[in-house]
Amino acid sequence: MKKYNVAILGATGAVGKEMLKILGERNFPINELRLLASKKSAGGEVEFGGKIYTIEEATENSFDNIDVMLCAAENDISKALSPAAVKAGAVVIDNSSAYRMDENVPLVVPEVNPEDVKNHKGIIANPNCSTIIALTAVNELNKYAKIDRMIVSTYQAVSGAGINGIRELDKQIKDISEGKEAEVNTFQYQIAYNLIPQIGDFDEVGYSQEEMKMQNEGKKIFHNPDLKVNCTCIRVPVYRSHSESITLETEREITPEKARELLKNAKGVKLVDDVQNRKYPMPLDTSDQDLIYVGRIRKDITKENSLVLWCCGDQIRKGAATNAVQIAEVLAKENLI
Repeated sequence: MKKYNVAILGATGAVGKEMLKILGERNFPINELRLLASKKSAGGEVEFGGKIYTIEEATENSFDNIDVMLCAAENDISKALSPAAVKAGAVVIDNSSAYRMDENVPLVVPEVNPEDVKNHKGIIANPNCSTIIALTAVNELNKYAKIDRMIVSTYQAVSGAGINGIRELDKQIKDISEGKEAEVNTFQYQIAYNLIPQIGDFDEVGYSQEEMKMQNEGKKIFHNPDLKVNCTCIRVPVYRSHSESITLETEREITPEKARELLKNAKGVKLVDDVQNRKYPMPLDTSDQDLIYVGRIRKDITKENSLVLWCCGDQIRKGAATNAVQIAEVLAKENLI
């Protein structure tokens, strides 16, 4: 089996660490591994596959002989260093939003549009975590009856804001239990025992940056420029796994029974839909694994050709790190590296 020289940019962050973990879990064929991060993190040591690796400072000269670079860095760092990796001969799989809407960069969910990787010119973008979760959940339904419109509400875990989101929820719960005032730093307001209906800045119409991603990215991934998505994104005091309520309007009817039949064998999906026995997707059940759980499937009683469902997925794994590793696997399988 051919082996590849792999680099992770942003290797000390939550997604970078998860990428490394998943590379090991899925036995991706690695020859050389290079872990890159900021100057501040350089020199630290990480164990992987029985070997100790030293974190290196990421520079434009860090990518010699690298075949695949998994980018778990922020937009500005990706924009600064991804082109250097491509110039050095690597294929970049970028988890930031820097290149998602670039017409020259494929935006890929392997369960949905793996064929798009063939169009890469050096960079392949990972979609937003909520987009990955939603489109994986509804892909088989879309293939059966094209989706014209989606109404989505997302309930996004604090870990979506990184380690500081987790720490802030932890500290606020502790402080409140001790009668202290909750300190707010990471989020706009106290997140403990609260919901915050804002993720990202608002545009002139009142939609947040996070809310617009699903429409813009969904059109590109589904190759459907007419797709309409109305999204509301909410931060919730859950540690891990995003949840989504989705109403679909399709070009022809999909009955709940047909939807269950389609989703039972859908790639990347686990059907959990037995309301009589109180079985439905929940964040606790979907954390630290890669399937998108789908349930609460029912007919929209207000409109024809409309279906309602509920889904949950681990946004750090399938919503970020695993999706990136799966893209690398597609590249390897198709001999595109």
